[in-house]
Amino acid sequence: MANEAEETVRKLSLHRGVVGVIVVNGEGIPIKTTLDNHVSVQYAGLMSALIDKAKAVVRDLDPSNDLTFLRIRSMKSEVMVAPDKDFILIVVQNPAD
Repeated sequence: MANEAEETVRKLSLHRGVVGVIVVNGEGIPIKTTLDNHVSVQYAGLMSALIDKAKAVVRDLDPSNDLTFLRIRSMKSEVMVAPDKDFILIVVQNPAD
């Protein structure tokens, strides 16, 4: 399973425009990353909190629904977040590429 996760991170990081890939565990700690540790911890903490809030919003709108993907685009970057039961996958990319 670990090799499969590492291969997925490697494949994602090779895509054009991808700045970094972070896999975050259930406690909000980055366990695999292609970014600097400080940056990874910052993304992990902020995105974990945002995912919790976004999941609550989705459930409030429809209790039978759940959040599967979140995409945030700013002028400088685009962050795609795929929350799972045990992990959160975060991909940061340059929107111009």
